[in-house]
Amino acid sequence: MIHKRMHHVGIILPSEEIMNRFMEMYGLEIDYRGYVDAYQSQYIFTKMNPGFSESPLEFLIPDGGVLAEFRGGKGGIHHICYEVDDVDAACAEFREKGFELLEEVCPISDKTMKINFVRPKSSFGILVEFMEILDVSK
Repeated sequence: MIHKRMHHVGIILPSEEIMNRFMEMYGLEIDYRGYVDAYQSQYIFTKMNPGFSESPLEFLIPDGGVLAEFRGGKGGIHHICYEVDDVDAACAEFREKGFELLEEVCPISDKTMKINFVRPKSSFGILVEFMEILDVSK
C-alpha cells in the first residue's frame, strides 16, 4: 500500500470575495496561490498553524469549466487530498485494484506538484486527490 498522509481539503468557492470573508471569519491566512489551466481555476492554500498537526485548506475559485458548475455554482467541499511520494505509482496501484482515475496521465498542475484523482464512483462517492510535491530545485 502506498505511503500517504492527509494533505488538504479542497473547497470550491464562487468568488475571491467569499473566500476572503470565510478566511476572515476563521482567522486564516494565505500561504501561496497559483492557477491550473486544465481545470480553469485559481487555487489558494492557507497557512498551517505552527505547533498543530492540521492540514491546510485549498480554496478553488474557478473562472469557467466544470468546477464553476459544482453544486449549481454555489461551491462547497469538493475533495480530500493525500500527499504521496510517487503519484504515478499510487495511480498504478489503484488502477491494478480496479479503481478509475480521472486522468490517464498525471498532470503537473504547476511546477510544484503532480496530481490525479480517484473518481467518486470508485471511492464511495468521494473525490480523492493524490498529490506529489515536486522538487523544483533540480
